[in-house]
Amino acid sequence: MDSFAGRWVMAFFLCGTIVATSYADMQNGMPEVRGVNLGGWLVVEGWIKPSLFDGIPNSDMLDGTKVQFKSTSLQKYVSAFNGGGQNVTFDRDIASSWETFRLWRVSSEIFQLRTFGGQFLASDGEGGPVSATDESATGRGTFTFERYQNRVHIKLSNGNYLQANSAGQLTADYPGRPGWDDHAATFEMTIVANDLHGDYQLANGYGPDKSTSVLSGHRNSFVTQEDFRFLSNHGINTVRIPVGWWIASDPTPPPPFVGGSLASLDKAFLWAQTYGIKCIVDLHAAPGSQNGMEHSASRDGSADWAKSPKYIFDSLNVIEFLASRLAQVQALNSANGPLVFVGEWVNEWNVQSASKFDYQDFGDAQLQVYDQASFGWCYWTLKNARKHWDFEWNILNNYLQLGASSTKLNMGSTYFLILSLWACLYLHHVTQQ
Repeated sequence: MDSFAGRWVMAFFLCGTIVATSYADMQNGMPEVRGVNLGGWLVVEGWIKPSLFDGIPNSDMLDGTKVQFKSTSLQKYVSAFNGGGQNVTFDRDIASSWETFRLWRVSSEIFQLRTFGGQFLASDGEGGPVSATDESATGRGTFTFERYQNRVHIKLSNGNYLQANSAGQLTADYPGRPGWDDHAATFEMTIVANDLHGDYQLANGYGPDKSTSVLSGHRNSFVTQEDFRFLSNHGINTVRIPVGWWIASDPTPPPPFVGGSLASLDKAFLWAQTYGIKCIVDLHAAPGSQNGMEHSASRDGSADWAKSPKYIFDSLNVIEFLASRLAQVQALNSANGPLVFVGEWVNEWNVQSASKFDYQDFGDAQLQVYDQASFGWCYWTLKNARKHWDFEWNILNNYLQLGASSTKLNMGSTYFLILSLWACLYLHHVTQQ
């Protein structure tokens, strides 16, 4: 961190994006950006390309999936009272937050269960009650799930099944193999939400070998040199490339993340140079997850980035790593105040049965505003399963008409690089370490 010592790293909130500005030629005036985001490429977002997850077994039980369990014998819900911190009971007729658990996936059939308060369910395996007191996931909190339709049996590694006893406690002392009738060891499982489909869910869901194959194929095909030619031909002068923090550890990032994103980023720089396109590198997924969403690679919806100074300094280390790959990036300093950058916008609106002309008119109205941004804009995204979010589809089908840019971009050989972090408003002075 020595190269950052004594310098201000300033992040400012602009349309959902925090931008830490870094551009060697800022003093000579900033050219207007007309850009497109390459979202869903080097940081996975399942809604952009849902088919990436099609081959995962038990894909409705990915990391972070929220589940509830109801005893078929007592007709009561499993509950971690007060969100965790004591033994687990059966005393609720209606399920809410205390009765909702987040899955940590170990394999397609083996899971750990995290409470609303962040503790993990665990048992010593000797027939005692199941508690929600462990602050981290361990072997004593690892369970095998056996599924039949919406019913499950939950088994410890010693072979004992969890059951609801007559005293209303969850215990790990059923020794035999239960049937699927209304039995003390049989539970109805409700999947409340399965809405996290990011890098963590994909990599951990497939496992290391398969996820490497899936992501390699995706990175090689989702964005290609031909896409850069298409963008250049349609007046786009910039691409914004979201990356995850694990890129700094490429080619062997920590599990379950998969290497290869750095090589893809380097290819993007080459394609950009070929077609006179500038690059914005966007640190989209920060260590610890900055917002608990899938695009921040959160495992279970927790947002821990701001809770630990280590995560913040790890983020700066990633920024330093990315900056070191371009000799043109010399500082992370503000100059004459922040410039306006519309980091993400889309030609979609909440109007039913809108005509093609309506979309053209709507897009034109947005462009009139965003073209006035002093730094520029980037459309979200180049490709998307939702067609009106898909820049390529909008252009090819004439739903979005760009027209001429109000400012010509100097298409010299110098890259500019913006390192942005999608997170809360944060202003930090890095001191000498």
